[in-house]
Amino acid sequence: MPATYIKRILDARIYDLAIETPLDEVPLISARCDNKVLLKREDLQPVFSFKIRGAYNKLRLLSDDKKAKGVVAASAGNHAQGLALASQHLGVAATIVMPRTTPQIKVDAVRRRGAKAVLVGDTYDEAAAHANKLVEEKGLTYVHPFDDGDVIAGQGTVGMEILRQYSGDIDAVFVPVGGGGLAAGVAAYIKHVRPETKVIAVEAEDSACLKLAWDKKRRATLSHVGLFAEGVAVAQIGKETYRVLKESVDEVITASTDEMCAAIKDIFEDTRSIAEPAGALSLAGLKKYVAANNWQGKTVVAIDSGANTNFDRLRYISERTEIGEKREAIFAVTIPEKPGAYKKFCQLLGRRAITEFNYRYRDNEQAHIFVGLAVSPDKNDREEILAKLQGAGYEVVDMTDNEMAKLHTRYMVGGKAPEANDECVYRFEFPERPGALLNFLTKLAGRWNISMFHYRNHGSAFGRVLVGMQVPKAERKDLEQLLDDLNYSYWDESKNPAYTFFL
Repeated sequence: MPATYIKRILDARIYDLAIETPLDEVPLISARCDNKVLLKREDLQPVFSFKIRGAYNKLRLLSDDKKAKGVVAASAGNHAQGLALASQHLGVAATIVMPRTTPQIKVDAVRRRGAKAVLVGDTYDEAAAHANKLVEEKGLTYVHPFDDGDVIAGQGTVGMEILRQYSGDIDAVFVPVGGGGLAAGVAAYIKHVRPETKVIAVEAEDSACLKLAWDKKRRATLSHVGLFAEGVAVAQIGKETYRVLKESVDEVITASTDEMCAAIKDIFEDTRSIAEPAGALSLAGLKKYVAANNWQGKTVVAIDSGANTNFDRLRYISERTEIGEKREAIFAVTIPEKPGAYKKFCQLLGRRAITEFNYRYRDNEQAHIFVGLAVSPDKNDREEILAKLQGAGYEVVDMTDNEMAKLHTRYMVGGKAPEANDECVYRFEFPERPGALLNFLTKLAGRWNISMFHYRNHGSAFGRVLVGMQVPKAERKDLEQLLDDLNYSYWDESKNPAYTFFL
């Protein structure tokens, strides 16, 4: 039962290394949400995330014999840095197995704290397999990033601090979920001490492994895990964490990439600090939840779980923020191909700010334009614009939530290629490493002609590619088999309106 964790959390003497982080009211977010919003600042820990708590608690409880033999973990993120610092503090030899796709800044951070970083494979699973091999060969102790009772108890000190730091009523605490270690510890403590306080788990839409288990009433594995919020990119909820969470969490909700980007901006405006996507996840969920349930005047807490993000990712985050804040709408509009058509279209929009306008000549009859418009998040602007344009006789498709349009099309509007017969279009995510793009092209280009190509890297461990290929219909099954063998995440976008209208 979750109640068994209370004593373990109270006994987690971690404060000779971890710090008690502040619980700050964030006035701008509070005013916007019309609720009192408190932010638990785990981004201020020595390794810029809560992970130091669980890692250190696990290490300090090891026997002297196990400490002498050393520890090992597989991680490309915050757990690696937390374990490295904890090991350095206690004088324990630590080996961190990291995928070769891990950004160099994170590899350097682990080595700087005295741990041995070993780069193996392209995925977490490959790194974990090597870490387990080291356990068998060298007798090292494996320190799991979340599915371990001592780690869960260490993370649970976050919940203990929240209740100690704010003595008034708390209506809900929003906790980010990846593998579930933080959520399990926090939920176990809060629901035991203040059962009237809601504990709401927040997951990224594209890595919602707890929601999958919640719906199926058993643990299951996601077929695809999104990489944007890498701190919560877990395919299956932990066995022990799920046992605790299913008894202590009130609800499970999700937040989109755009909503996380908007939350990153919110945190920056209130604190002048930059959260990583997983760090802003619980605030994104909080904003979504209070709006959907029309909460006003309540006291709610979000946990800013970390700030380990690459600086060059900020470009992508800023691009998506306006949509995440519901301050930009994107439309594909068909207008007549004749003089004065642009002017008439702009006159209909009035003084509304145009954020983007892309056009390529198609034929003598019609023109398709890709247009971004500033909208108000507090009004039904998006719906009103759509109705206004349709009422004026324009054919309009709302692309505000179209991933292909936001990731690729807005940068490559160029018109159709009349000679590109049998063209099909796919969107890919693949691990970013030296030679990855060449390998990708080599495997795809040997049999079918590539008729369109757009690649973007977002300053992280993955790249995004949009590819058009001329593939006869009789050979489409062969193509799908090749794509499956590539083992990259992919989506068929051949019927996406962003393609049919503009490309």
